[in-house]
Amino acid sequence: MAKKVEIKLEDALWKSADKLRKNIDAAEYKHIVLGLIFLRYISDSFMQKYEELLKEQSEGADPEDADEYLADNIFFVPEKSRYNYIRDNAKNPKIGKMLDEAMDEIEKHNDTLKGVLPKVYAKDNLDSKCLGELIDLIGNIAFDTGKSADVLGHVFEYFLGEFALAEGKQGGQFYTPKCVVELLVAMLEPYKGRVFDPCCGSGGMFVQSEEFVKSRQGRLDDISIYGQESNQTTYKLAKMNLAIRKIESSQVIWNNEGSFLNDAHQDLKADFIIANPPFNDSDWSGEQLEQDGRWKYGVPPASNANYAWIQHFLYHLSPNGGVAGFVLAKGALTSNTTNEAAIRKALIEDDLIDCIVNLPAKLFLNTGIPASLWFIRRQKLPNTAKKTLFIDARDLGTMINRRNKTLNKDDINQIANTYKAWKNGTDYEDIKGFCKSASIDEIRELSYVLTPGRYVGLADSDDEFDFDTRFNELLTKLKSQIKTEQELSETILKNLEKIRI
Repeated sequence: MAKKVEIKLEDALWKSADKLRKNIDAAEYKHIVLGLIFLRYISDSFMQKYEELLKEQSEGADPEDADEYLADNIFFVPEKSRYNYIRDNAKNPKIGKMLDEAMDEIEKHNDTLKGVLPKVYAKDNLDSKCLGELIDLIGNIAFDTGKSADVLGHVFEYFLGEFALAEGKQGGQFYTPKCVVELLVAMLEPYKGRVFDPCCGSGGMFVQSEEFVKSRQGRLDDISIYGQESNQTTYKLAKMNLAIRKIESSQVIWNNEGSFLNDAHQDLKADFIIANPPFNDSDWSGEQLEQDGRWKYGVPPASNANYAWIQHFLYHLSPNGGVAGFVLAKGALTSNTTNEAAIRKALIEDDLIDCIVNLPAKLFLNTGIPASLWFIRRQKLPNTAKKTLFIDARDLGTMINRRNKTLNKDDINQIANTYKAWKNGTDYEDIKGFCKSASIDEIRELSYVLTPGRYVGLADSDDEFDFDTRFNELLTKLKSQIKTEQELSETILKNLEKIRI
């Protein structure tokens, strides 16, 4: 009897929703689907409170009073915007227009959602029949009582990742692979304090930080988030992603100028910075910022923002032990162009580089450029002073399709636990080919290059290499191949003679 294969809820939903996409690009379709998931979430939260208020009417409660909901941080959903009403009208030919109007009404009653919700349902290329089927599909998501937020939060996050994969290169603009986010958070361990991401995309760093705190039985009130995003469409995704997780996002801000030209959190000194800035960005307005006070270690080149981001992070780190973990193109580890080598040298000499991780190729959707993780710390821990940990994780990871790779839980734990052991000074040892704790003197000897492979060396082979045996094996194979080729050539010549005759 064949073994039954269990399909995860998120996966089954994605496959069903994707079938309804038809002639709509993934980049456009994601707003249609994610908007409906969000509407289902806020409707469920609203209806749960609504039922409570119905029972309390004799005590003066009013189920239709928006203030009753806002007091509990629940979005007020007007009657014709509630998911049940929308689902009852799913087969109405004008359902697209009704949905756009529903989103408008929700924004009117909830200031924090103004300008955030998608109004894309009345477009001509969206068939009303398919839209109705999609409404039913999302309306039929089943879960245990009280689990609505958790389930829909996971569905929303899963769909973000699947849409990013479907969009390919463009998808990488709003989505950092979940495994990379999990690795950054596992290494930084943001238990308590201010968490900042100045290029926050769809908010994955914040979601994973809160997940980390919950998994350690910590208090979510102990961390606060600050973010900035320059792409308005991506910003809207972030606001919905955070709202569906009940993460307070008033300090996640949009402006189209970006963090360099218009720093929305100028006075912030963060305890943790987690970020995936654009790789090798040449359009960051560096010419306008040559005199900027953030460039303590040198003016970054106008042609590449990598070292501008590093110094922007440093500027915003708390002097009392603030630590940043971020992604950069691998070229930043060795670059010598226009002052970058001088800045890197100054950072190393000031003992700011805590750890460098060389990542496997093919993790990122929007680029084939090799990447690395940097960890910089304002105040090194006593046993790590004047040292930097190098981890070469290029050989880790598993292919998920022909183009992309992911890190599994064991990979993430191996890297994160190595970093933790090194920081804590417990059970750490250099492993040839994987990790090395190098002193500043050793980094000086290699001309301030930060490529992990230069420090960790090559892994020892598990078996001893016997040259004579291997040579004889190769020679035997080669003789056999030559003999086969000679026999084949003779056969071809004989056949050609027959043709000529």
